[in-house]
Amino acid sequence: MKRWIPFMKSSPTVAVLRLSGVIGTGSRGQLNDQTLAPILEKAFRRGKPTAVVLEINSPGGSPVQSSLIAQRIRRLSEEQNVPVLAFVEDVAASGGYWLAASADEIFADENSVVGSIGVISAGFGAHVFLSRQGLERRVYTAGESKSVLDPFKPENPDDVKRLQALLEQIHANFIRHVKSRRGSKLSSAPEIFTGQFWAGQNAEKLGLIDGLGHTIPVLKEKFGNDVKLRRYGVRRSVWQRLGASLMQDAVAGIEERAEYARFGL
Repeated sequence: MKRWIPFMKSSPTVAVLRLSGVIGTGSRGQLNDQTLAPILEKAFRRGKPTAVVLEINSPGGSPVQSSLIAQRIRRLSEEQNVPVLAFVEDVAASGGYWLAASADEIFADENSVVGSIGVISAGFGAHVFLSRQGLERRVYTAGESKSVLDPFKPENPDDVKRLQALLEQIHANFIRHVKSRRGSKLSSAPEIFTGQFWAGQNAEKLGLIDGLGHTIPVLKEKFGNDVKLRRYGVRRSVWQRLGASLMQDAVAGIEERAEYARFGL
């Protein structure tokens, strides 16, 4: 009621959005631009929030989805003139840090894992196994590069060279994003962009985060003890809640577990 009475001051309201999980499309990730778009729009526009908080717990994933989500956050922040604060939980690494860097300020726990500004492509090779089993691989293509990096063929140095060039371009885009967002806050230490990651205190020294802190204490310090939180999150469909896609969820869970395990989590 107070918000409609001009002479009564309303308590500051902060929209809180939880970004947890692997970033990607389909069953592999629950964080993607299509899913988050309506939630972000609502968080920034509903009730004119004083700020928007991103609670991040992500080991990364798709660089494209990371970029799309981060660009949407920046556009909404500038259009609505609403500052963005990011709070790292267990990890904001790789694409997870790409999201964190879209905020105006980043905070983390002293044990949070932060960084991993790099790009990775992993696969396997099975041509020796097939040969030992007496199996012959038959592939027909139109276009000499159509079967690049086929795991059932011996590795081709030219294919690896092309893949490396692609990874380096994406890495350069990642670095540009971080530099544009963190600016002079970043240390000049060369290891920042090598794919390494650090716990909270060292991440602060390197300028990857602005300080150590948790959501409620920091918000009270910034906006007063009467600050109110309005939470938003990704909702699972009815079929997902009923377990209609258990096998798909199980596979996705294994992949997500492997992503977190890379950072000792």
